[in-house]
Amino acid sequence: MLTISDISKSFGPKTLFENVSLQVNRGDRIGLVGPNGAGKSTLFALILGEDEPDSGTINFERNITMGFLPQESAPVSDETVLELAMATTPEMAALQKKLKAWDEAHPDDILHDHDDNIHARFDELGGYQLEPKAKRILKGLSFRDSDFNRPAKELSGGWVMRAHLARLLVQEPDLLILDEPTNHLDLESLQWFQEYLKNYPGGILMISHDREFLNQLVTNIWEIRQSQMFRYRGNFEEFLVQKEAAEIQQLAAFKNQQREIDRLMDFVNRFRAKASKATQAQSKLKQVGRMEKIEAPDNDEKTIKFRFPQPQRSGLRVVRLQDVHFAYGENVIYRGIDFESERGQRIVLVGPNGAGKSTLLKMLAGVLKPQAGTCELGHNVKAGYFSQYRVDVLDTSRTVFEEALDTPQRVTEEFVRTILGAFLFRDDDVFKKISVLSGGEKSRLAIVKLLLDPPNLLLMDEPTTHLDMASIEALIGALEQFEGTVIFISHDVYFIREIANKVVHVNAGCLTHYAGDYQYYLDKTKASSARGALVAGGDKAPAKAKAPVLDAVSRKEQKRLEAEARNARSKDRKAFFEPVKALEKRIAAMEAEQAQLVEEIEKPETYYDKPGRAAEINRRLSELSDEIPKLMGEWEAASGTLEAYDNSHSPA
Repeated sequence: MLTISDISKSFGPKTLFENVSLQVNRGDRIGLVGPNGAGKSTLFALILGEDEPDSGTINFERNITMGFLPQESAPVSDETVLELAMATTPEMAALQKKLKAWDEAHPDDILHDHDDNIHARFDELGGYQLEPKAKRILKGLSFRDSDFNRPAKELSGGWVMRAHLARLLVQEPDLLILDEPTNHLDLESLQWFQEYLKNYPGGILMISHDREFLNQLVTNIWEIRQSQMFRYRGNFEEFLVQKEAAEIQQLAAFKNQQREIDRLMDFVNRFRAKASKATQAQSKLKQVGRMEKIEAPDNDEKTIKFRFPQPQRSGLRVVRLQDVHFAYGENVIYRGIDFESERGQRIVLVGPNGAGKSTLLKMLAGVLKPQAGTCELGHNVKAGYFSQYRVDVLDTSRTVFEEALDTPQRVTEEFVRTILGAFLFRDDDVFKKISVLSGGEKSRLAIVKLLLDPPNLLLMDEPTTHLDMASIEALIGALEQFEGTVIFISHDVYFIREIANKVVHVNAGCLTHYAGDYQYYLDKTKASSARGALVAGGDKAPAKAKAPVLDAVSRKEQKRLEAEARNARSKDRKAFFEPVKALEKRIAAMEAEQAQLVEEIEKPETYYDKPGRAAEINRRLSELSDEIPKLMGEWEAASGTLEAYDNSHSPA
């Protein structure tokens, strides 16, 4: 379908491609990868005819059709969502407009010959057959029936991109070119899209940061590196294995060649001045010059290493919900749920769309207030919430660098530049005004700001959206060294596997806890796929008939035994928990007293109106400065004992 022959492309002194040749055949599933700035988007622009190569040719099979989904922003006008999904060609879009205009102007009139020709042409192009297909695809991408006739321009940017994706799938071009197609999809629409593409009849060429998506779909990886294109057979995980083996082999060959060059040059340097050896020395020098030099493996993609500021240590109990009710109007999400998180946990919330994952996260963050019940933060807990709406708090009049520097932490400009570089703000990018950044760039900057001044309770909703693989690795590295607590939602299976040490399944107002990592959750639920398990659960609560049938006496006895067991565990735990709670209370009281005394001693009237009061305050402040660290030591020891007890009694 597509043949690329010996193309080269440079921008100024930087060469992106040099004599690259490629071929795309029908049915190919190709993932395009490479570090930021390597030229992935430029290659797409060359294929689409938006730019020209400096040399070489790009040829297409006759009558081939192509469809392209950009990473962000696609145009809309006055069409409805359904009309946009059916606008598979410019002619089809024009015919739809004419038919719509006629129907609106003459709702009761019969068709004239001219108008009849429009209908005939619309029918000839398959317009009437497109509608059911478009509706089916729109539903797969989570559009509702009531959305079909909405003006597309009323939609948010993410939903506009979904509508354009639907248009491409309805069109079904021979070659589908996708740039980060999963950025705007929720879990269930992503799962549907992934399964749909497995049976797609045409070829697919895509850029994606989603490893699981690539693993499920592609059979070839093209990697742009060092101005060349390297091709690998297999999915993304197989590519990583092959690439590592190739790099080891390349490094060995590089070292062997360097040793040979050093040996030859040593001879040249020793004997080039001796008449009897000059000819041999010159010959060896020419031998070095004729060598095809092997380059050392490229390390551009290695994650930048840095250490983020660490938050203040929190109490053992970080956040707690008790008997919480929450509803949106008549739609009840939670009725009497309990939830508790402890220091150091990395909890991922999974479950079907609409189950209440984001609602739970927002209640923990204080963005939503429970309509009944309580939400309490623990001792010394500072919560930070990251959602797509967080970008709205950025000061758009500042540059990226100015905004990143605006942090309570003491950080150097070099340190900030390093972190910004890890999240793809490099060179002059840091001097861009925030007002001109894309949604993805604002999202990355919001993550940088959050990590520069991290709270000790980090609540994150889809943090990897709009991040490329290198940035995801940087975020994982930051969270691995993070000493606080993380509760998050994500559709990125790789990210979840790297971060989560506990899973909470949310479904039909119920929370099911799994005291292990994501693989533990998959094993316990006997999930058929890692991606599908993220949305497993369906719309309804588990059927009561699945529970063992007990008579009234058995139920009563069972409840009595369960209550006794709970009471016994609670009594045992209380012996460990009460000292921790008492110490936290004493420390909080002393810290409050300390703050009040500091405020008092700073007032002039303390010295003039109350003789001796300043000396009294100083003595008490001195006592508190000794007592608080001692109590903190006792509290840490007691917290450790409680934590050990809980770990030894945690459910399997």
